[in-house]
Amino acid sequence: MKKHIPNTITCCNLICGCIATYFALQPAARYDVALAFIIGGAVFDFFDGFLARLLHVSSPIGKELDSLADNITFGFAPAAMVFSLLRETMPQAAANPVLSAIPFLAFLIAAFSALRLAKFNLDERQTTSFIGLPTPANALFWGALITGYHDTLTALPAATWWLSGGVLCSSLLLVSEIPMFALKFKHFGWKGNALRYSFILCSLVLLALQGPKGFASVIVLYILVSVIAAFVQKSSRQ
Repeated sequence: MKKHIPNTITCCNLICGCIATYFALQPAARYDVALAFIIGGAVFDFFDGFLARLLHVSSPIGKELDSLADNITFGFAPAAMVFSLLRETMPQAAANPVLSAIPFLAFLIAAFSALRLAKFNLDERQTTSFIGLPTPANALFWGALITGYHDTLTALPAATWWLSGGVLCSSLLLVSEIPMFALKFKHFGWKGNALRYSFILCSLVLLALQGPKGFASVIVLYILVSVIAAFVQKSSRQ
C-alpha cells in the first residue's frame, strides 16, 4: 500500500496544475487562484520525493510521473497565465492575424519546461544542485509577477513586448548551463549551508514585506545569487 503514496501525491500535484490552468484560461482569468494552485502543486512536488525516499519506495514510474506532473503544473499552467495576460495587453490584436499569434509565444514556457525536465532526468550532474532554472522556480516567478503586478503590467504601453522578451529569457534560463544551488541539506550546520540559510532568511523577509507577489522577487534573487556564487566558485578554482 505504501508504495502508492508518493505517486498519489504526485497526481495531486498534476491535478493542481490542471485546476490552475483552468482558472488561468477563463474569460475573466483568476490569476490569484491559479497561483494558489501552482503553490499547492509545489508543496505536493516536495512531499512526493520526500515520502518516496522516506518510505524507500522510489521507482522508475514515479520518476516519469513526477516529470509529467511538473510539466503541467510548472510548465503549462504558468504558460496559460502568460497567454491570458498577453491577450489582455493587446485587445486590438483580434483584427490582425500576425499580432493575434503573439500570445501563443507563452507556450514556449511549456515546451522549454518539458526540455528542462527531460534534461534533468538524464543529467547526472544535478544530484545535489541544478543546472538551469528549475521549473517550479520559473512557474512561481510568472505566477507571482502576473498576480501581484497585473494592473501595472496591463497599463504599460510596451507590456506585450516586455512580456514576450521575458518569455524568451525564462525559456532559455530553463535549459541554460548556469549552475544554481538547491535547497538540499545534507546536515543542518551553518558551515556548508551559509548560502542556503542566508537565501531562506532573505526570502522570508521579502515575502513578509510583499506578500505572495514577493515570490517574483525571491526567484530573481535566487537567479542572481546562483550566478554570483557560481562566478565566485569558478574564480576560486583558477
